[in-house]
Amino acid sequence: MVDPTIAESDAALARRLAVLAGELLLRVRATHGHADPAALKAAGDRASHDFLRAELARWRPADAVLSEEDEGSRLVDGGDGVSRRTADRVWIIDPLDGTREFSEQGRTDWAVHVALWARDAATPHGLIAGAVGLPAQHRVLATDVPAVPPATPTPPGTVLRLAASRSRPPAFLADLADEVGAELVPMGSAGAKIAAVVTGDVDAYIHAGGQYEWDSAAPVAVATAAGWHASRIDGSPLTYNEADPRLPDLLVCRDELAAPLLAALRRQLAGTAVPSGSPAPHPGKDPR
Repeated sequence: MVDPTIAESDAALARRLAVLAGELLLRVRATHGHADPAALKAAGDRASHDFLRAELARWRPADAVLSEEDEGSRLVDGGDGVSRRTADRVWIIDPLDGTREFSEQGRTDWAVHVALWARDAATPHGLIAGAVGLPAQHRVLATDVPAVPPATPTPPGTVLRLAASRSRPPAFLADLADEVGAELVPMGSAGAKIAAVVTGDVDAYIHAGGQYEWDSAAPVAVATAAGWHASRIDGSPLTYNEADPRLPDLLVCRDELAAPLLAALRRQLAGTAVPSGSPAPHPGKDPR
């Protein structure tokens, strides 16, 4: 029998690994239960990390890997003879994004991230493949079959829905929501929040104050492949496989919302926001 993974594309591999790691995490969750959340988090992180590293070593042995669960991989040269900063291809993985939600019974807003950065990529962020597995939602979003963005722009007067961190939303986010006439929708992992933007369950995700490359690489790959906007909150490009893997802020949204949201962000960060109740540029109108 011919192995179906022979000549498998990078995007197809990302999808397959996200699916299989997600199935593994569901088994870990069922086996351990929720009586000891700390133990469940640790077991999930380790099982998914070990699986993904083993599979990448098997199917892409020449590529470097940057993983949240491997502190050595965060270094420019991890001492294993493969420097991710000089490598032409680097897999950026988060084996379990949203450990808090994973450990809480009934929650589905946690994810598996698998992304590939390439030195010769044509995109500013350098990501050429990615998949976000949402195991408890029984779905995966991936770049091999990009999602289709809505054909019509956001109608004027629409109340925008902004995905927000459950535990550490940016201090300015509530004021920004007031300015643009939006409501905040608390969710768990970054992957779940960006997936919600891609599926249309929310209109945008804004974060500032602490993330790393593995938190956003796969979701950003998926979102941009589908035609959504993704950038830093000052509008500059997101970049990956940097010497310091910290990537503390981002904006992901429908393309026509980018300009008004970035303008509102500039006002908030400069302390010159439009007072609540005053007219503000409608996010459905793109002034570019």
